Amino acid sequence: MNRYDHYSLLGHNTFRMPVSCACFIEYDSADELAQLDFDALPQPVRHIGEGSNLLFTGDFPGTLLHARMTALKYVDMGLDEVPVVAGAGLRWDRFVEETCRHGLWGAENLSLIPGEVGAAAVQNIGAYGVEIKDILSGVVCYDTQTRKKCKFSVGECGYGYRESLFKETAGRYIVTSVLFRLQRKPAPKLGYKGLENLQPSSPADVREAVIRIRREKLPDPADLGSAGSFFKNPVMDALSFARIAEAFPEVPHFILPGGFIKVPAAWMIDRCGFKGVREGGAEVYEKQPLVIVNASGSATPEDVLRLEQRIIDGVRERFGVTLHPEVEHI
Repeated sequence: MNRYDHYSLLGHNTFRMPVSCACFIEYDSADELAQLDFDALPQPVRHIGEGSNLLFTGDFPGTLLHARMTALKYVDMGLDEVPVVAGAGLRWDRFVEETCRHGLWGAENLSLIPGEVGAAAVQNIGAYGVEIKDILSGVVCYDTQTRKKCKFSVGECGYGYRESLFKETAGRYIVTSVLFRLQRKPAPKLGYKGLENLQPSSPADVREAVIRIRREKLPDPADLGSAGSFFKNPVMDALSFARIAEAFPEVPHFILPGGFIKVPAAWMIDRCGFKGVREGGAEVYEKQPLVIVNASGSATPEDVLRLEQRIIDGVRERFGVTLHPEVEHI
């Protein structure tokens, strides 16, 4: 375990915000985590992954924890379904790469999403018709209230669109490992644009196609600071959608269970003319308006917050819809 005081977070958030925290602790096992005296640490105490879905709005006054457990274990029982256990600190795309290399289906549509396994389970990441909840069987956590290990089945995790029990309970549960159920038999999900004509012979084929699509429209955080998709896609009832469709017949949409309808936030932002718009060093990415980037490399949290509010106000004025950030603000 390593502890650092007055620690710069520039390398721990993909937005590259020039902020710091009072205390930063990295641990190598669940046992080390359990040995921490949480009450004695600078408050508040939060857990982060790679910082790929975060906007630090300023210096963090408390303690940030980060897992370094990166083990990946396959439980091969000769069955079609293969249980896989991954440490919370394993890079998510490394997990996808390794499972594809083993010929296991399930995670390939989630290729190239930045972040770590633990944070992916908290966020219920999703892309191209697949969410992480679709391939999970359980999540192992440390309960900071009871100070004990606990485990949740996928049905107990409260998963919804970018929602989970772990987000709702405000840091009570720290994910230490995640249990997946992947498949030997081919089970490609090819319903999204760019994948529909693919004839994959392996999950690696789907992974390559997803990576190509993502690289064409999304910035690489290693080259251009961002936190990925900044806003959630709004979900509305049929009446609200009908009002929009009457004024904008070309509006793209997806019908969800229960009669609700999801409209791409990127389409709304684009129709409001926000592509390329800047506030200080923050900019709406020209290739994908759902993404805000640190275009100058020296953007401040205030720059991003101002641009965020401009987008929310513009979309509300034109469509009568209030966008909500997918990126967590801390």
